[in-house]
Amino acid sequence: EVQLVESGGGLVQAGGSLRLSCAASGFTFDDNAIGWFRQAPGKEREGVSCISSSVGSTYYADSVKGRFTISSDNAKNTVYLQMNSLKPEDTAVYYCAASHYYYCSAYGVFRSDFGSWGQGTQVTVSS
Repeated sequence: EVQLVESGGGLVQAGGSLRLSCAASGFTFDDNAIGWFRQAPGKEREGVSCISSSVGSTYYADSVKGRFTISSDNAKNTVYLQMNSLKPEDTAVYYCAASHYYYCSAYGVFRSDFGSWGQGTQVTVSS
């Protein structure tokens, strides 16, 4: 059974940092890329970042490029999202998800490419 469990969310001031973790089980990172999404109240779920361990590639949405870093620890089957220079507009519930594919799209992080989701972790950035 595929399971994804996010952790690491919380309340932080603007300019601060958080590191989110996504612990996965039931599959290996060689077979499935992992993505991070976020959803703010009243907004669509937005793809933020993706990592493919088998290809060794990453993708970042323009809104987080240069501030967020995605990484993976295959031995722990865990993906991380290091978030620096946080802004109030980063406030959202953050979800990790397993892709249907082993690679990340070069054009974006699309919800339709992902099939298994975690329960989400809340990130709140105060101004």
